[in-house]
Amino acid sequence: MHYPIFERSSRMPAQTRRRRASRIALMGAAAALAFGAAVGAPVGKAFAEAPSVTLAQPAGPASFADVVERVKGAVVAIKVKSVEEQQSPFEGQEMSPDDPMYKFFKRFGETPQKRMTQSQGSGFIISADGYVVTNNHVVDHANEVEIALDDGRTLTAKVIGTDKRTDLALLKVNDANKLPYVEWSSAQPRVGDWVIAVGNPFGLGGSVTAGIVSARGRDIGAGPYDDFLQIDAPVNRGNSGGPAFDARGNVIGVNTAIYSPSGGSVGIGFAIPSEVARDVVAALKDKGVVARGWIGVKIQPVTPEIADSLGLKTAKGALIAQPQKGAPAEAAGLKAGDVITAVNGEKIESPRELARKIAAMGPGRSVDIAYLRNGSEKAAKLTLGKLPEEKEARADDEDSGHSGAGANLASLGIDVAPASEVRGGGGEGLYVTDIDPEGVAAQKGVRRGDVIVEAGGQPVNSRADLLGAVDGARKEGRRSVLLRLKSADGAKFIAVPVKSSAG
Repeated sequence: MHYPIFERSSRMPAQTRRRRASRIALMGAAAALAFGAAVGAPVGKAFAEAPSVTLAQPAGPASFADVVERVKGAVVAIKVKSVEEQQSPFEGQEMSPDDPMYKFFKRFGETPQKRMTQSQGSGFIISADGYVVTNNHVVDHANEVEIALDDGRTLTAKVIGTDKRTDLALLKVNDANKLPYVEWSSAQPRVGDWVIAVGNPFGLGGSVTAGIVSARGRDIGAGPYDDFLQIDAPVNRGNSGGPAFDARGNVIGVNTAIYSPSGGSVGIGFAIPSEVARDVVAALKDKGVVARGWIGVKIQPVTPEIADSLGLKTAKGALIAQPQKGAPAEAAGLKAGDVITAVNGEKIESPRELARKIAAMGPGRSVDIAYLRNGSEKAAKLTLGKLPEEKEARADDEDSGHSGAGANLASLGIDVAPASEVRGGGGEGLYVTDIDPEGVAAQKGVRRGDVIVEAGGQPVNSRADLLGAVDGARKEGRRSVLLRLKSADGAKFIAVPVKSSAG
């Protein structure tokens, strides 16, 4: 293990400090005399008449020591042992029995080599009977898990359940005595609130850092339910799974990731909010797994261009790119092109918000869905299914493009042919046979091999259909024409810019 170099500040001899202090005092007096001479007034009078300044008292506590003293006993270091299999360098090779290396190969080459690895993280106790919260990635593939208490004891821990989608895990230790524990915060922190991080950075043992909540609702691409707190309290490797406390000693988050080009803290850390962690941990404690709700749609953001193409006033909601066959959404009558705007009366601003809200409700629950279809408000009631293990309600981000295109396929930068005439193209739509990489369609994400099945909300099976949709968008004064595509990645909507009829 590589240990960082700790530097100590240099110390100067006492006699040198006294001489330097005397020089500083003399320089201060000389500066005061010079100031008085410059303004033509005695020094004492100049300072006496200067306006007094009242310094604002610091808003934060003078010390976090009392809070740390109260909570540190519940913060633990987690030590994990796991066995990794390493493929032999002789994997896939054949060797003749006459080869002098044959016996060695038979002994060592055909059996994967196993290696014991050790890793460390942090966690915290949430009940007197020994339930411990940490990150899933801390204990993933663990064969043995131990926790080191603040009092120096080490206890064996059992993994009760894990949740990869939120990177949380729940452990259990047994101890004859009641263990110290901490509680979840009942209030959401505000940006600018104090935050205290306690953990086991670099395996050094219990360490405390402090800072503020820098932002809320951060999406760092870790999963479909990203909703991280961003904090600037220094968090380093080994802090994963440790708690982030507010100034009252309540847990507001679980430290889980950092942004760091160097591997150390640069003041950008991410914590799973307590309102998310608390529900996940409760489910793990109850059943060992987290069962999430599922409606069965592929969704994407409503960009300004898509909103304009659909005639929407605002670029909000979750656009259904494709409902899955047999899923609750399809059974309720939802179709591609619908924009989900609310669930049980609560507005939906984005696809990620829809995914989190549906998942949190759990399977079997009846929900009311409000959506827009062709500009008209509609409603549907459906019963949530259970999110399959490898399927998620995902938001496929779309790059912003450039404006300006004419009302012909050449100016869009594409060429098409009926999909029925292209081998493997399918029975409907227009197959994109060629595309200009500098054209507006390519800049928006259209690729060769995509199949355009709808344009402007209408099926297209010929070049005339597609040109008619482009002309229709121009005549209606819209800036884009909305295309629905099918590709190897599934279905999606793309708004391709067009010029107005006056342009």
